[in-house]
Amino acid sequence: MELSPDSTIFWQWGPIKLNATIAFTWVVMAVLVVGSWLITRRLSSDGKLSRRQNLLETLVTFMNDQIRSTSRQEPGRFLPFVGTLFLFIAFSNCLEIFPGFEPPTGSLSTTAALAICVFIAVPFFGVLQKGVFGYLKHYIKPSVFMMPFEVIGEFSRTLALAVRLYGNIMSGTIIVGILLSIAPLFFPIIMQALGLLIGFIQAYIFAVLAMVYIASATSVQKGQEAESEKEVKGGS
Repeated sequence: MELSPDSTIFWQWGPIKLNATIAFTWVVMAVLVVGSWLITRRLSSDGKLSRRQNLLETLVTFMNDQIRSTSRQEPGRFLPFVGTLFLFIAFSNCLEIFPGFEPPTGSLSTTAALAICVFIAVPFFGVLQKGVFGYLKHYIKPSVFMMPFEVIGEFSRTLALAVRLYGNIMSGTIIVGILLSIAPLFFPIIMQALGLLIGFIQAYIFAVLAMVYIASATSVQKGQEAESEKEVKGGS
């Protein structure tokens, strides 16, 4: 039993390899790009909305509400990044119902890349909202001696994001393989349905955790802005 799509090699030329992880990542990207174009090419602003537009608006509203409830901030600037994370992971996991498809999220390299994206996005949004010095201040609060622990915490939660998603997808693949070997005529349908549910749940958890980390880097500024506004009003 193959535990990772990295071990499936489609093409190789010297040190250059095209494995299942890369190939199926391209497949997911193509599905998302083409699907987005097909869904958004005929959007309407009047009262007559198509079913696909209703579905699209429901999905966007759901993600906006989740981002707003998690961060206590307006979701506009966070939606493109967090929404893309959710859709990529969800489609990667759910396309497994097609024979021969191996979810790229079953590879540690893919989950590590997604976690690194979150690792970069946290200071990006933090600096965008607080400024460079305003963001870096949280590394020395309440004392400058906390800086090493803050830095270690940044790396450890990135590692936890990558390993959590990889472990869940890999363990699910192993369980499905075991059950199919025991009762191949009964379990496939049940496990496919369960796999779809787990795939959406894992995508939701990853996106929520990403938003929690981003919110922790941006929400403090709101309190600081409120205090500064009070000081300005008091001085005036």
